[in-house]
Amino acid sequence: MDCILTYSKIRFYPTKPVITDINIADIAHALSLMTRANGHFEHFYSVAQHSINCYKEAKSRGYSTRVQLGCLLHDASESYISDITRPVKKFLPEYFIIEERLQKTIYQRFGIGDLSDEERKQINEIDDVLLYFEFKALMLVEICDIAPNKTMEHDFSQRDFKSVEQEFINIFNELIGKLRCPLARKPRKKYGHLTT
Repeated sequence: MDCILTYSKIRFYPTKPVITDINIADIAHALSLMTRANGHFEHFYSVAQHSINCYKEAKSRGYSTRVQLGCLLHDASESYISDITRPVKKFLPEYFIIEERLQKTIYQRFGIGDLSDEERKQINEIDDVLLYFEFKALMLVEICDIAPNKTMEHDFSQRDFKSVEQEFINIFNELIGKLRCPLARKPRKKYGHLTT
């Protein structure tokens, strides 16, 4: 079987993504149930909560709406293909190809497929900043000698996944409204059925 069945019952092909099959409800739901650090933090802390914190850091820095949305969605591919720990992922070059193709399609779906190198650099930097402070807060480990700069305090508490899922969607809707992305406002109405 080459497809997965998503939360909204879309038959989705991760290696051959169809842009109109990408649904923000699926992304928000899945990421709110996926753990950071492969589940090794002291309590449940989701990829969605991480993404929300990345968005808030971008907003606090005064970065553009496009970068804020990029921060919110930078791990969205994981909602369809999960994630693999970095020590293992480096031995799986095909995974990077699949991940990059899917992430690019997700960005295109929501109107930011043309992110510049500078915008991507800003997103990656914020991702790394949050990684450092997540490990410091949830593992009591500093993963590098010099702490990166952050512009605000972030919430690393254990939260109910439903509240995180809803916050993710609310932020997404606010940002999409600012960008006026027409494709993002056309959810698929008919869902395919899973076949074996």
